[in-house]
Amino acid sequence: MRLLVVEDDRKVAAFIQDGLEQEGAAVDILHDGREAAAQAAVIDYDAVVLDLMLPGRSGFQVLRDIRLRKPSLPVLMLTARDSVEDRVTGLDAGADDYMIKPFALAELSARLRALLRRGAPRENVLRVADLEVDTVRRTVHRAGRRIDLRPKEYSLLEYLMRNVARPVTRSMIVDHVWDIHFDSVSNVVEVHVNSLRAKVDRGFDTPLIHTVRGVGYMLADQAT
Repeated sequence: MRLLVVEDDRKVAAFIQDGLEQEGAAVDILHDGREAAAQAAVIDYDAVVLDLMLPGRSGFQVLRDIRLRKPSLPVLMLTARDSVEDRVTGLDAGADDYMIKPFALAELSARLRALLRRGAPRENVLRVADLEVDTVRRTVHRAGRRIDLRPKEYSLLEYLMRNVARPVTRSMIVDHVWDIHFDSVSNVVEVHVNSLRAKVDRGFDTPLIHTVRGVGYMLADQAT
């Protein structure tokens, strides 16, 4: 899951980023409303967390710009302004949800997951051969055996599972699993793929994670 958080309070932004990244999300942070709509238009985000009171442009203005370009992109407004009028204005402007500060990170994370489930049909349990991923509980089993993954490994596996039998390039993986600060010359993608292979394929007769030469990677059951 790749998220954009637009929040001018740097401590709050860092708190959100740290918490969501611990759950495996890739989180980009902006502090200025002038940049937010433009960045949301060119990067394939799964959802946006948008503060209302921003320098440059207000959250309402940013939201309207996002809706003109990406009508279906889930947007959660996060603000200290708790009047009914503000909530109604935000929802009427196109916000999918509206959360008041102070907030619990666990609730913010749960609301984002709910928005993603609401925004598009997404299976909660993904299966390929004897591999099973529960995207609600974030658990992974193969042939009934529990596999423990680090957050980024889990995000990578879920992305491959949602693109089963389709080759995905390194840049596609980066766009969906890492944030904007990713070092393009590093080998972190290859390291995570190898680590994931060691956990998902080692000890089983049928490998599921494949290298597609000249393209990238693919998760597929060779028997199909």
